[in-house]
Amino acid sequence: MFVPCEGGGPDLQGFTLLMPAVSVGNVGQLAIDLVISTLRMTKIGYFYTDCLVPMVGNNPYATSNENSVELSINAEVYSLPSKKLVVLQIRSPFIKNKYRPFCQALLSWVESSKCARVILLSSSHAYQRDDEQLLGTPLRYLLTPALEKAVGGHMQELKWKEMEKIAAYPGINDAEKVLHIPGGGITKLLFTESCSKGIQMAVLLKFCSEGDNIPDAFALVNYLNEWLQLIKSKGSHSTDISPEQEIPDTSSQWKIPSSWRLLFGNGLPPALF
Repeated sequence: MFVPCEGGGPDLQGFTLLMPAVSVGNVGQLAIDLVISTLRMTKIGYFYTDCLVPMVGNNPYATSNENSVELSINAEVYSLPSKKLVVLQIRSPFIKNKYRPFCQALLSWVESSKCARVILLSSSHAYQRDDEQLLGTPLRYLLTPALEKAVGGHMQELKWKEMEKIAAYPGINDAEKVLHIPGGGITKLLFTESCSKGIQMAVLLKFCSEGDNIPDAFALVNYLNEWLQLIKSKGSHSTDISPEQEIPDTSSQWKIPSSWRLLFGNGLPPALF
């Protein structure tokens, strides 16, 4: 349930809802951090749910001592009316067996708020790719039938690769194909639910492994930017370059939030040495 920060809820009709899946490497969440920080988005409310582990912390996008003491919780909503963009950031893992209730509550809010479309940023285990998925770019997309009609042609122009379906029973029945997103969290469930409800939804994901996933987050947010043009990009994504070359250089215009200084915890105490 969406709870506004103050007064009545904002008018989100026709907005694009951008959100992460809590997936391998937290790549979607890191990419969302870059969007919120770079665009200086305003917090407009919270997504109240009992499906996420409770959490509270300081302002992850602090720019001064004054606003660093503002509190943040596990699911917050940010907005940028000039681009008709609303962002849901999720900061804690799901409670066991709570995927489906969360998806139902989220899609109910999408329908009641009359958001035009949903874009889910996600990731999947690189080591579980099949032979076809090993080729070319590690970035993939999915579109629900409702959104395919609107932007499918544009994706072809961008030369993006759609997420491949794999054999349901490899070596036994290779004809039957299913969507498989290992490590993708709610991605598959939310996508299939959106398909059945006729909701316009896109999934953008990257194959990756756990570790330092900052480069993966930059690659995913640049992939998103190629479509939405949220910022003016100095480079462009190409399906003909290696995954290493997709990592942006220091000229990247994405603003890293202050909270990323603590991604790997505090530094070693000098007293140890």
